[in-house]
Amino acid sequence: MNSFLTEHLIHRDEDFMVIHKPAGLLTVPGKTADLQDCLINRLVKEEPKTLLIHRLDRDTSGILVFGLSKLGQNRISRQFQERQTAKTYQAIVAGTLEGEGTVDVPVVYDPSRPPLHIADPAHNKPALTYWQALEHFQINGAAVTRVTLTPITGRSHQLRVHMQYLGHPIVGDTLYADEQQQALMPRLCLHAERLSFHHPKTEQAVEFTCPAPF
Repeated sequence: MNSFLTEHLIHRDEDFMVIHKPAGLLTVPGKTADLQDCLINRLVKEEPKTLLIHRLDRDTSGILVFGLSKLGQNRISRQFQERQTAKTYQAIVAGTLEGEGTVDVPVVYDPSRPPLHIADPAHNKPALTYWQALEHFQINGAAVTRVTLTPITGRSHQLRVHMQYLGHPIVGDTLYADEQQQALMPRLCLHAERLSFHHPKTEQAVEFTCPAPF
């Protein structure tokens, strides 16, 4: 029987490993006792050197990179902080979305409705997403669009809020889609499918992909 690490490992070397996170699993533990089962705790049980670099929302699946050395963690983390990484997501959104474009609207936390965030044009923290429509089809008679999403910034819930702002919430999104859009799929249809950065030792560009499961 394969271990969790073996089943979800995409790549590893002495400085980092790339993991496919399943939907519905936290990246790091929550604040309460019932939220301690998470990706990093599962990985540390099998590989005690595992070090956090970045996160995905609980309901988002896809590529995450973890450090296996302090050098790997520090140098890759710095690339995320300085926007030197490239990330591409795939999503299914409600309705028919044509062509491609950008959403350039700040995304901020809404303290009146935790854990929700909102698009707030008056805010001073930029949030920028590039989107491109790939395919139109139907789920249970409802029109949907498969899209690629490229976040230029990395705000919490950015892609989910920006798609809602466009009027095309992500299918299965229990926070930002309406009940009918939520019911179309049993999960949030958002998946981190590609990640590229520079190797922490060789500085050569590396790229990893993980096909969307929906």
